[in-house]
Amino acid sequence: MNLLKAVGTIGGLTMVSRLFGFVRDMLLARILGAGVAGDAWQLAFQLPNIFRRLFAEGAFSAAFVPLFNRKLKHDDDGDRSEAQGFASDVLSVLLPVLIVFTAVLQIAMPGIIWFIDDFGRGGRTSDFSINLARLTFPYLTFISVMTVFAAILNSISRFAAAAAAPVLLNLCLIAALLVSMWLDGGADSEAAAMRIAIGASLAGLLQMAWLWWAAHREGFRFRLHRPKVTPEIRELGSLIVPATMGAGIYYISRFLDLFFLGRLEEGSFVYLSMADRLNQLPLGIIGIALGVAILPALSRFIARGDNDGAQRIQSNSIELAMMLTIPAAVGLFFASEPLVKAFYFGGKFTAENVSNTAFVLSMLVIGLPAYVLVKVLTPGFFARKDTRSPVITAAFSLVLNVVLNIMLVPRMGVAGLALASAIAAWTNCALLYVMLRRRGYYHLEGALMFRIVRICLSAAAMGLAVWWLMPYGSAWYGGGATQRALSILGLTLSGGFVFFSLAWLTGAIDRTKLAMLSRKSPVQE
Repeated sequence: MNLLKAVGTIGGLTMVSRLFGFVRDMLLARILGAGVAGDAWQLAFQLPNIFRRLFAEGAFSAAFVPLFNRKLKHDDDGDRSEAQGFASDVLSVLLPVLIVFTAVLQIAMPGIIWFIDDFGRGGRTSDFSINLARLTFPYLTFISVMTVFAAILNSISRFAAAAAAPVLLNLCLIAALLVSMWLDGGADSEAAAMRIAIGASLAGLLQMAWLWWAAHREGFRFRLHRPKVTPEIRELGSLIVPATMGAGIYYISRFLDLFFLGRLEEGSFVYLSMADRLNQLPLGIIGIALGVAILPALSRFIARGDNDGAQRIQSNSIELAMMLTIPAAVGLFFASEPLVKAFYFGGKFTAENVSNTAFVLSMLVIGLPAYVLVKVLTPGFFARKDTRSPVITAAFSLVLNVVLNIMLVPRMGVAGLALASAIAAWTNCALLYVMLRRRGYYHLEGALMFRIVRICLSAAAMGLAVWWLMPYGSAWYGGGATQRALSILGLTLSGGFVFFSLAWLTGAIDRTKLAMLSRKSPVQE
């Protein structure tokens, strides 16, 4: 596997999805604003996503991919019958569990909203917010089944279809927003939110169908049958439970974030969501892409006993991650207000909303490199079927995050929540690395550490250049579409030129790693 090619495929398609996501959020900001409807939609959409990421993505993929790869290895004749049988068994167990779980959460939705909304005192508990969450929640079932097909495709290094699937979500939500603008000019925020909720559930169905078709095209056939707990399912469960606990600690933290947000001023859900959209652009393109790409490769290196290959691919992943995320974090920190204003200002999204969102973004991106490093380091455990160790680091980070929230949120509001999350992410990252090193799984080489220092220095110079240039485009950040695009493009290109010029001159860019672009790259298998 060519690491850079795999990351480029996943990251490129993720970028397309993120760009559509920006269009979606720009429309959301203008139509829903940072008021009651905006907060209700953000809460309704985050609930199924928290559970989806908890049960379906991280924990499931971490446990499923190594076992599925083992089944593929046994299918020497190429018919993939053993692997297909395993996947069918998993789907037959997973689907009824998801249906029951979704039904239970639908019934419990009034209590969930009441709990998050400061026990009903935050002004967000209403029939509107409860019905909105109920309309959105079927998305969980569809997207979780889709995750099975995505994991199968990733196991055979077919990353494109799964990486493209989120585009369907954004297209459905954009269509719902455009329908609202066509029907009433976007004036009825609550009606628009209801249409978006229906669009989200429809998008989950379309994503599931898309990934099923992609797996079918690769020759996989699935047959649902009466659920049965086979030895392979028990083994999968024994891996999923600790992985879910580890991921669960993180998403319990996310749920507690919602709890803290429910006690803050109106618009806090929107401020954090809009800021996180900008933060998620580099995180999704780089971090998620690297995490998805290296897990199957690490699993195969380790299965062959090739420790040098595992060390090499993890080092290359860290170097690539830092080369891209450190300058992204610095740029987002310094240019937070121009970026937020260019993307979201207008309609029901006011100048005060821009200022609040920019402050949240500047705190959030402090942890951006750490979020990416966690996704790069965690496969080092998962590839060895060690799903328990990350539980320890995640538990400590959760406790730290809650303590920091208690300390910072009353003083800084939603920005304090973002800063607490960033500090906890760096702590989790440090603990993961210490455990990998002590067990002999991975260690940072001196040359790589020195290169990261030079990356940081180049990024710092870029940040100063961006800060100096920002006032020159101040009249354009909130202007017409062309002015906004040109002003942000000018800042981005100027900052990128400064960073990459200095990185090249100082040796922060390892010129020998450009060989990763070729088919004879040392990171290939």
